[in-house]
Amino acid sequence: MKELSAGAVGGLLATGAMSLVMLAGHRMGLLEEQPPKRIIRAVLPGPRHRPKPGEKTLAVLSHFGFGAAAGSAFALATRQHRPPASVGAGYGLAIWLAAYQGWVPALGALPPVSRDRPGRQVVMAAGHVVYGTTLAIALNHLGQRR
Repeated sequence: MKELSAGAVGGLLATGAMSLVMLAGHRMGLLEEQPPKRIIRAVLPGPRHRPKPGEKTLAVLSHFGFGAAAGSAFALATRQHRPPASVGAGYGLAIWLAAYQGWVPALGALPPVSRDRPGRQVVMAAGHVVYGTTLAIALNHLGQRR
């Protein structure tokens, strides 16, 4: 239970750090809309690409919820160890590839990485590296890991 809790907290912190990268990418004109909002818009009833009531709030909640869950999974996978930041970065990139080359395009929310705009690819890959790195560092500070 301790790993799950530490992972969730680490995942929330890491999602916050990742969100800053995404906001910076938006301000630089590399992201038109935040991907979590596009994903929520695609799964809510109605036309896939039309704005829907409450989508922004749902996007933020789901983004942080997913980040907390992924943090807990990483904490369980690395229990009793102090994962280096590079392992966390690899984990973040694995999440990015699985999501943005797999299930996100399957929902019709965004094109796969292989056909996406280069700017969005760079921002989202960097954001996921920041997520994983922050997660590993947070877990190493939150628990009594060996």
